[in-house]
Amino acid sequence: MSVKGIDAQEILVQLKSLLFDNIDLEKKSLLLSVASIAFNPTAWNIVARNEYTNKTITRAFGGNAKYGCYFLALMIFSFGMLRDHLYQQALLEQPKQAILPAEYATIVPAVLFGLGQLFVVTSTWQLGVTGTFLGDYFGILMDARVEGFPFNVLRDPMYVGSTMCFIATALWYERPAGLLISVYVYIVYLIALRFEGPWTDMIYSNRAAEQKKAKSS
Repeated sequence: MSVKGIDAQEILVQLKSLLFDNIDLEKKSLLLSVASIAFNPTAWNIVARNEYTNKTITRAFGGNAKYGCYFLALMIFSFGMLRDHLYQQALLEQPKQAILPAEYATIVPAVLFGLGQLFVVTSTWQLGVTGTFLGDYFGILMDARVEGFPFNVLRDPMYVGSTMCFIATALWYERPAGLLISVYVYIVYLIALRFEGPWTDMIYSNRAAEQKKAKSS
């Protein structure tokens, strides 16, 4: 199929070749990166749900939920840095191939990374430490839904921004394998949201029910 001289089938063939002919599946660094990407949201969801049910971390900090949440925030941030390092190391061991035209090879990933970081940083600013790092599972709930930027333009700006940074890094280092990993990152985030969303809604619904019960008594 062609559209105004553009052969869509040829573009798909070239895109497939760019992505799948430039990935070395035998590199251990690639497997480590993929594993770390899946580990983070999976582990933190398990830990957070356990905290909501059993208050394990809170009890470890003498019943101080805020200290427990800060500890978990430190762990999540640290493992996030490790994940990013493993991703960078994995890219450096993958085949290098120009992805963008030379005139866009620097500016596009730089702008994309800047926007991604903007979404991540402003999300954290709006939510605060406890709002960002699963404070609701510790019983530290927000008074109202955050509706300012970037939540007024994206539903999940932190996950979108993080994915943009993965893509930007792949473009910057000119590693097509990084684009496939970035798709994988977004899929992992979507799966994590399927678990996080309903659970968070349940937490706030329980609080609303308790408040309603308190008012009626």
